[in-house]
Amino acid sequence: MKHKFSTLFPDTPEQDIRHVYSPYRVCPVGAHIDHQHGPVTGFALDHGVDFLYVPTETGVINLFSTDFEGQVLFPLTAIPPRYQHWGRYVQAAIYTLSKVGEIKYGVQGLICGSMPVGGLSSSSAVLLCYIMALADINDITVDEHQLIELAFIAEKEYIGLSLGKLDQSCEVLARKDHLLYLDTLDDSYRLIPKPDTMPDFDILVFFSGLTRTLVNTGYNTRTDECKVAAYSLLAYEGLPYGSFTDTRLRHVDRAVYNKWKHRLPEPLAKRATHFMTEHERVEQAVEAFSKGDINMLGAIMFASGDSSIQFWESGCPEMIALFQSIKEAPGVYGGRFSGAGFKGCCVALANPDHRQEAIDYVSKAYLEQFPEMEGKYEVWACKTADGVKRIS
Repeated sequence: MKHKFSTLFPDTPEQDIRHVYSPYRVCPVGAHIDHQHGPVTGFALDHGVDFLYVPTETGVINLFSTDFEGQVLFPLTAIPPRYQHWGRYVQAAIYTLSKVGEIKYGVQGLICGSMPVGGLSSSSAVLLCYIMALADINDITVDEHQLIELAFIAEKEYIGLSLGKLDQSCEVLARKDHLLYLDTLDDSYRLIPKPDTMPDFDILVFFSGLTRTLVNTGYNTRTDECKVAAYSLLAYEGLPYGSFTDTRLRHVDRAVYNKWKHRLPEPLAKRATHFMTEHERVEQAVEAFSKGDINMLGAIMFASGDSSIQFWESGCPEMIALFQSIKEAPGVYGGRFSGAGFKGCCVALANPDHRQEAIDYVSKAYLEQFPEMEGKYEVWACKTADGVKRIS
């Protein structure tokens, strides 16, 4: 990557190059409930996004990517209208960081992701890298919690996603050999150490070959359906409720849901059912991990994946086939869609001793059904890792 940087910017001394990194993340259990202020779990992966950069005192943004074509080039004094390509993420970083400090100096650099886009929160990782770099060169102090909040605001207000804080929190707070438990109601979290009694495990990432952007899926519609369900359930019970914008399923007691769920239209009832049961699964998953019970954790992951298909109604034929193949593979403890599940990746916890068997089984089963994905479909064996860091 440094060689590529030097080719793009040959006049930059190597000792002046700065380097920030953000990992990708997976969520073992806690699918689609962070935006409803539910609890979630996460691991950071030992793969992620690297950003090599140097400041530009002229205030110019000059960026290249190893993953996308083209160049992003503009002065801070004349930021273009919002791009509809990869350049919009540095625009989003400027937008959010400007809320806490003055951005006088620009950046020229090269950004590189080590895995495909789709399901691993690569957009959040990119944003975190840009925010860290711009804060660094403009002497803006940002702590971990501010970094999470700024990346969250960038993705919600500028990119346009109705999401929660799982992605940013996991990529910032996670630690190697720990499970992150995050309560998005109040942003409290715990890092649960992997017990010595728990066997080693791989995090296998199966990339379907389908790329996606959440802005163009039903993702935002489903989050709105959750709010409508919450608003309705509170109203049926005669409980006070605030504005629709601020209403979440976390505000609804399980007993109220059980009493009134029959009144909800089917799509709303499904979204509420997924939230209530996934909330329970998160607590069960934390208990299983704390005890070192990898088999129980895996079973809970599979149940989460089934609920995402049945009640959240995410997935597509390719992703559902990939998930079903993972459920049948030897040496796999558990798995589910990674991310929204409309395209992108599936993730699995697996026994390293059966790594190749699992990969071979899933790959054969999936490609037999979708031979057109040959050459696009990929698999990675990952481990847990620490969160974001400044490398140099």
